[in-house]
This record gives sequence, C-alpha cells and structure tokens, in this order.
Amino acid sequence: MKIKSERTTLFSERIKELRLSQNLTQAELANKLGFNRGTIGDWETRGKEPSFITLCDIASLFDVTIDYLLGYSDSND
Repeated sequence: MKIKSERTTLFSERIKELRLSQNLTQAELANKLGFNRGTIGDWETRGKEPSFITLCDIASLFDVTIDYLLGYSDSND
C-alpha cells in the first residue's frame, strides 16, 4: 500500500533527523528507550515500525507530536 510506505519513510526520516538534532547515536537513543541499537537501525533504514506505546515514548522524548513523527503534520510542536 503506497500510503503506508510513504508514512513509514517519513517516520524513518524524522526519527533519524530528531536523533541527530539531539546529537544522539543509535545506541544512545536505544538505551533511552530500552531497546538495542539494531532496533533503532531497523526503524531508520529498514521500514520497521515501533509499537504505539513506543511511538508515544519517542514523541515524548523528542517533545513532538505523534502526527509529526508519522508525517501527518509538518509542525513538530
């Protein structure tokens, strides 16, 4: 499904962008969220998606909305 693919790509790009904006490595972000580095790599490059609860944790950590993470909004406030 094309829409899912576009949303997954936006999520991958945004989580990487947010991680880099905080000068975090994949390992550091993984540690903050309670995952291993490979999971963060999967989200950023392999199109894998976190659970809803984890998505909430990511949004909270970076102080952005879930809509922003998923590409439904371009505003990260």
